[in-house]
Amino acid sequence: MDLPAGSTSTNFIQNIINEDAKTGRHGQRVHTRFPPEPNGYLHIGHAKSICLNFGIAADNGGLCNLRFDDTNPSKEDVEYVDSIQEDVKWLGFDWGDRMFYASDYFPQLYEFAEQLILMGKAYVCDLSAQEIREYRGTLTEPGRNSPYRDRSVEENLDLFRRMKAGEFPDGSRTLRAKIDMASPNITMRDPVLYRILRATHHRTGDTWCIYPMYDYAHPLSDAIERITHSICTLEFEDHRPLYDWCVETLKTYRPQQIEFARLNLTHTVMSKRKLRELVEQKLVSGWDDPRMPTISGLRRRGYTPEAIRDFCERIGVAKSNSLVDYELLEHCIREDLNARAARAMVVLRPLKVVIENFPADRVEELTAENNPENPEMGSRTVPFSRELYIEQDDFMEQPPGKFFRLAPGREVRLKHAYIIKCEQVVKDPQSGEIRELRCTYDPDSKSGGATSGRKVKGTLHWVSAAQAVPAEVRLYDHLFRDETAGDVNGDDSGNVLNPDSLIVLKQAMMEPALTNAASGSRYQFLRQGYFCVDPDSRPDAMVFNRIVSLRDSWAKAQNA
Repeated sequence: MDLPAGSTSTNFIQNIINEDAKTGRHGQRVHTRFPPEPNGYLHIGHAKSICLNFGIAADNGGLCNLRFDDTNPSKEDVEYVDSIQEDVKWLGFDWGDRMFYASDYFPQLYEFAEQLILMGKAYVCDLSAQEIREYRGTLTEPGRNSPYRDRSVEENLDLFRRMKAGEFPDGSRTLRAKIDMASPNITMRDPVLYRILRATHHRTGDTWCIYPMYDYAHPLSDAIERITHSICTLEFEDHRPLYDWCVETLKTYRPQQIEFARLNLTHTVMSKRKLRELVEQKLVSGWDDPRMPTISGLRRRGYTPEAIRDFCERIGVAKSNSLVDYELLEHCIREDLNARAARAMVVLRPLKVVIENFPADRVEELTAENNPENPEMGSRTVPFSRELYIEQDDFMEQPPGKFFRLAPGREVRLKHAYIIKCEQVVKDPQSGEIRELRCTYDPDSKSGGATSGRKVKGTLHWVSAAQAVPAEVRLYDHLFRDETAGDVNGDDSGNVLNPDSLIVLKQAMMEPALTNAASGSRYQFLRQGYFCVDPDSRPDAMVFNRIVSLRDSWAKAQNA
């Protein structure tokens, strides 16, 4: 499989790579990696990292690995490993034979730890997690040395080997780097390298009862794989000195860590922990809920990999955090689907129309183009009969000005069909609710007819009642009302779930051509938006998800 290219425009990471090529650093190689922790599903922020790492490699004739940084078995699962592989492939990228796990390197990471002990650069500490935090100090006050910091090399080596052998209880001891408790960077104040944790690992089982910390395993895994450019998000900037300390102290291959701004998107959250809470608290139906910013959620909603890659390209690569408008993502999917999504007529909230001068026993087959933007997609036939359905919102008894739809005495054109005129409104005698509209049609107003060129304000979509097929339509909107639900500071105090994030319409009526639409098929429902067939769908019970409405506020703002 050919890798999609990344950004063709320059950015500060590409500038670094260009300079490295000039100086001969890394032997003029470019080798990146995408290193997720398998403790949850990937989200749109990860998509940016995937596109960047694989794209940078492709643009520079290099390679990109997929590596699972699986160092915390208490939170990891094979389910997440499988979902991550599916997401990366779905986005259009291929790691070839270069899929690795940090757990592949556990024996080597352990040997590195013993080397640090022998060098006097690491020690076994008996402080509890709470005590370590107390000894660490603050941003304004230096930390204090652990009382166990000056143990001999021999004692440290013995204790560490006994930790590995399972002699001590969980949490009773750690292996810490011996760096500088007075460092202005708290990360460098003797960080923990190993902890005792009896948990079954999804790959190594119960072989290990000590596990390396992420900040230790990550740089050394990069070094083992001879990664040239370790591209990560901005929150790891303070961790870069520790990254460099690990590879420099052990004199391994030295990758170069480069940080870029993570993606922050309006009306959603980008914290895996917060997303996990939404799932566990059953505030959403699962990781693939179409309201979730997860890649699996976006896929189920109907987003395309092309649209997501386009979005990642448009937002670019920056050094500082910012908040991206969700409307840009919606704009990208509209642009992608406009050219390739077939059109269809679906009435979401039906109102019956009876055309009194149309023969009761007649069904006329009308021709409708599948996509006016792409004539090669051809056309289809739609049935037209005496009784139709239109949208309830397309009729008003007492319309305001500029209401160019149906009203008593008014005419509208039915898409692909005739001009009709509302003659009578039939109501329920008890509730006063409108039950149906009685109309007449102009038989010569169809395309090619004598009055086909007659101008009327307003064109409506419709379906023939006798041939209409019921469907469930799920109207998705932002999960959070608050635009800054997941702002750049990670503050979720204003997070309020949007009560209208999902509206289910059980009695929508669709044209019969959609009856056998395959799961994942995407359509533009005329005048409504873009929709996708949900996996819950069956031929006798079709279910559609709204991907996005037709209104494009972002494009409008750009052209203002």
